[in-house]
Amino acid sequence: MHCPSCRTVDTKVLDSRLSDEGAAIRRRRSCPECSYRFTTYERAEEIPLIVVKSDGRRESFDRSKIVNGVRSAAKGRPVVAAQIEALAESVEESARLEGSEIASTRVGILVLDALRGLDEVVYLRFASVYKNFDAAADFDRELRLLQKLSSIPSA
Repeated sequence: MHCPSCRTVDTKVLDSRLSDEGAAIRRRRSCPECSYRFTTYERAEEIPLIVVKSDGRRESFDRSKIVNGVRSAAKGRPVVAAQIEALAESVEESARLEGSEIASTRVGILVLDALRGLDEVVYLRFASVYKNFDAAADFDRELRLLQKLSSIPSA
């Protein structure tokens, strides 16, 4: 690590500790040449997650899109922001486990799977937009599917 003050190549680590809830290591350093002290952070490099849209376009995964969509579906329901954030984080983790690229349709399915256990009304509202419901029969079909899946014991 170069000293930011005098550009000496070799610096000495004085102290190391975990930071950002274990996601980074904070190091206090000192330059043996000019005695300048500074802090560095070491983080694991995140591989970008790419979402492949139905028309073939590719874009970076954006967790805020999930948060905003679920928040809209949850208006007036007893779902708090922390639950929505946890759901979005869970979906992102599941998506990353599938590789560096994921189809947008798969992201939608992951969100619906997570919503099924959170709130059935929010699930139906989200599904109505995600699956482009255009008739009452669509709601009825999705409700029957939800009830059928809810009656299956989790493994």
